Amino acid sequence: MDRTLESLRHIIAQVLPHRDPAVVFKDLNVVSMLQEFWESKQQQKATLPSEGVVVYESLPSSGPPFVSYVTLPGGSCFGNFQCCLSRAEARRDAAKVALINSLFNELPSRRITKEFIMESVQEAVASTSGTFEDADDPSTSIGAYHYMLESNMGKTMLEFQELMTIFQLLHWNGSLKALRETKCSRQEVISYYSQYSLDERMRSHMALDWIMKERESPGILSQELRMALRQLEEARKAGQELRFYKEKKEILSLALTQIYSDPDPSSPSDDQLSLTALCSYH
Repeated sequence: MDRTLESLRHIIAQVLPHRDPAVVFKDLNVVSMLQEFWESKQQQKATLPSEGVVVYESLPSSGPPFVSYVTLPGGSCFGNFQCCLSRAEARRDAAKVALINSLFNELPSRRITKEFIMESVQEAVASTSGTFEDADDPSTSIGAYHYMLESNMGKTMLEFQELMTIFQLLHWNGSLKALRETKCSRQEVISYYSQYSLDERMRSHMALDWIMKERESPGILSQELRMALRQLEEARKAGQELRFYKEKKEILSLALTQIYSDPDPSSPSDDQLSLTALCSYH
């Protein structure tokens, strides 16, 4: 633990040289520190200034407790885990959670290395019915996981999680299963989607898939949305990374909005609403 704290202080001294590492987490101006941290990171990477912007979102509420989310460059999302009596307090708490995770993400142990991949594959084998031989076969789940880790060698865990969120959503949405039925290999799917970011167009296509599911099983949208909201709240209170749960909520809400704003649309064909349409876009 002492070694970890010392490593964090070293990172703070590098990225925020004019801040005192001993009191950085006690500073009430943690919101500006988080922004400063990511602006410094983006300057090191020589990216556009807009790519270093930290985005906050406060849930509408007439009174406490208040909830705030913060999305980091790249898409990782965190929220306040304490019970906050003001919007400003919720924002600071969310920023503190995000800053701690951002700093931990800079530790050498948070990068994907050969040693990390070996340990991760061993854990995957131990927790499933797979074998070590599966790790060399991309057609198996463990092999696909191994391939994905190998493809992201050198990246941090937050960077890897941003990619994993896309595949989590594709699995939840039923898209991965449908892609397997089209004879796409796991390796092809991973290679393809690794090039894409989660944008409004991808969300819209996933929402269309859920509209079709709602037509086949009325009520499934509301059921999934209730589950997503519960998962989001539980993960936020546990201080976990939230993007997967938050994206589920956004996609389902978008689908419900489209259904209720146009309950009997000039019905696009099932082909247009199906995964085939989603794949044809990609």
